[in-house]
Amino acid sequence: MSDFVPRPEDRFSFGIWTVGWQGVDVFGPATRPPMPAERAVRKLAEIGAYGVNYHDDDVFAFGATAAERDERVGAFRKALDETGLAVTTATTNLFSHPVFKDGAFTANDRDVRRFALRKVMDNIDLAASLGAETYVCWGGREGAESGAAKDVRTALDRYKEAFDVLGAYVAEQGYALRFAIEPKPNEPRGDILLPTVGHALAFIQELERPAQVGVNPEVGHEEMAGLNYAHGLAQALWHGKLFHLDLNGQHGPRYDQDLRFGAGNARGAFWIADLIERSDYAGPVHFDFKPPRTEDDDGVWESARACMRNWLILCAKARAFRADPEVAEALRAARVDELAEPTLAAGEDWRAVRDFTPDVQGLAERGAAFERLDQLALEHLYGVR
Repeated sequence: MSDFVPRPEDRFSFGIWTVGWQGVDVFGPATRPPMPAERAVRKLAEIGAYGVNYHDDDVFAFGATAAERDERVGAFRKALDETGLAVTTATTNLFSHPVFKDGAFTANDRDVRRFALRKVMDNIDLAASLGAETYVCWGGREGAESGAAKDVRTALDRYKEAFDVLGAYVAEQGYALRFAIEPKPNEPRGDILLPTVGHALAFIQELERPAQVGVNPEVGHEEMAGLNYAHGLAQALWHGKLFHLDLNGQHGPRYDQDLRFGAGNARGAFWIADLIERSDYAGPVHFDFKPPRTEDDDGVWESARACMRNWLILCAKARAFRADPEVAEALRAARVDELAEPTLAAGEDWRAVRDFTPDVQGLAERGAAFERLDQLALEHLYGVR
């Protein structure tokens, strides 16, 4: 694949809100005009995307009348039908409107919580009719800035209640939808509930239908907390809970940059591609980025193309790394294969190691040979091997 051109089997998808972002930030207004959802669909199809994800408010305005909603959904459907793009995932905007200023599922105000559930159920109906397989839940406003404002234990009760209600709704409607929680540590709230993959995985086990819920880790969200995104993906895979993933770029612990994939932590991006290439993950390769506000419309599509191209480039580099005979030798020298061997052999129990006495000094003096292995990975990433 020397041309790195996307193909349908790559299953690349984008959020409507990504290419449609107008470049608004807290210091300045929009630098690009609004983009109707149907235009985003058609342009994404032109550049080789497979599917799209959307918020309800990406397709029709908050508070739209039934007629307005039908018109906007109709235009969206028409674009999907004409281009063949799939709706792989959907989500609900529970963070932009001022009604959600204190959250949605965990708002102190009970009426807000009830309205949030209704808004999600409305969009679940649409998502199911569009063929979406996964419903992403990002609780960006579910949190607090001050300790007394939110009883976290009680908030988690309400969070669980919301997922249990929505899980029952999906089951009773017969929808083939799974939920994927998207963790984030902060921004826009000072502290957001379920801030990391680990928090979300623990929370899921307390739900009435834990099999129905997984995670949707995002590069920037994990790296904002100083965490290793590839490790988070690996743990989600280990639990069988990687239902979806969001790819973008990030330069360490700071605000959520949403750079195009590969444009931030390139070393981390290499290991993401390597992990997913060797895993059984079969969901969309989804990009949740924002074209910088410096770009015009042409720049928007240039950055979207680059996300897909960078993924294909890094996957090719990861495959070359794994196929390199010197790498195979370095892996053996680093005893990476030995980790797959159970510590206790078949038929052994604790008695086999109770009095185990190795050459401790010899083990202490023996090098791990990791530097050679890591250097080979860097040379593949740098393009000199």
